[in-house]
Amino acid sequence: MRRLKTSVQFLKHFSTQARLQDAGPMACLLKTRSVIRFKGPDTINFLQGLVTNDVRRLEDPEPAGENSATPNMPVVVVPPLYAALLTPQGKFLYDFFLYKPPRPDEKLDRTGSGPGSDPGELEIYADVDRSVLDEVLMTLKKYRLRSKVDIENMAEEFSCWQRFGGKIAEKSSSPEALEGNSVGWGGTVDPSGVSASRGHNSGWYWNKDPRLDCLGDRSIFPSSTTPPLVEVDEETDEENFLLWRLEKGVAEGSTEIPKGEAIPLEYNLAGLNAISFDKGCYVGQELIARTHHRGVIRKRLVPLKFLNDSGKEVEQKVAAGSEVIDKTSGKKVGTVTTALGYRGLGLLRLEEAFKDMSTLTIKGQEDIRVESIRPEWWPAEWFQDHRHVNEAG
Repeated sequence: MRRLKTSVQFLKHFSTQARLQDAGPMACLLKTRSVIRFKGPDTINFLQGLVTNDVRRLEDPEPAGENSATPNMPVVVVPPLYAALLTPQGKFLYDFFLYKPPRPDEKLDRTGSGPGSDPGELEIYADVDRSVLDEVLMTLKKYRLRSKVDIENMAEEFSCWQRFGGKIAEKSSSPEALEGNSVGWGGTVDPSGVSASRGHNSGWYWNKDPRLDCLGDRSIFPSSTTPPLVEVDEETDEENFLLWRLEKGVAEGSTEIPKGEAIPLEYNLAGLNAISFDKGCYVGQELIARTHHRGVIRKRLVPLKFLNDSGKEVEQKVAAGSEVIDKTSGKKVGTVTTALGYRGLGLLRLEEAFKDMSTLTIKGQEDIRVESIRPEWWPAEWFQDHRHVNEAG
């Protein structure tokens, strides 16, 4: 509890004195996430038939950069994927960040030679919600049947990390950063290359968050080590990354995206690069395809601010599960799904969410005003959807 209190004080500091993104780069160990590993010749096909994204992209690497003579740098880099596993009825169950680490044979040696032959079985690592880890493993093994793929709990061996804030998003997209990501794979490590890069001598490196550039960098690293570029003075509590996500309107995990209840398109998973609409069949595809082709999403997850009557932010007054209502009509507009400090996320009807925000409040707490915010990353057509809801329905 002491650690949480410290984090809340940190959040209050930023809410009253400066915007969180002005604080500079920060990094946090994601204690709410864990790691599992898929290994075996059927790994890609197994995942392809399960999750919402096109896992075959993990077999379609990108060039690492023009400086192909840099020692220890893989010839190719495989960007991670964000994906979800759904119920057969198309409701959200679990989310995954899928990583294909480069193999030792994919790096160049000091003479600039490489790569060699494939030395071993395909491995895919997944960053998953720790609170449902056992359930995830049980569900995946239920679907495995005769597929030649091992599914292992790697929670002790690996940890999940995030870097965010400052200008990390800009640096993540630069050619220099993409090349630096790749330095440090294999047994023959160039220390100067590693220290100047975003890579680690074990072969793991920072990746651009596959959902949105504004979320920064994400990766998994051996639990026994500290990731590169993480300094003591910039490491912070995970709650601060939660606040960062709330400001951007991004939910994560099976609590913020209610397991067995959430409709993925309402929680904006398509805009977060978690869904492929042309990959073929996967569990729960029918509802996703039907909703997508119909073209009208009546409710969406939106960022919220909680204010008093004078417009001042109010801290820690609203809980997840609170109803958002229009105080003029008394009609329910939606539900707060996540809340921290003066910020939150809410699943709201678009028709009312942006019509007259001065009338939105919390049921039973009418002294609190709710401000709904359009994220900068939303496509224009999403914001316009609410104008056409009545016509479509």
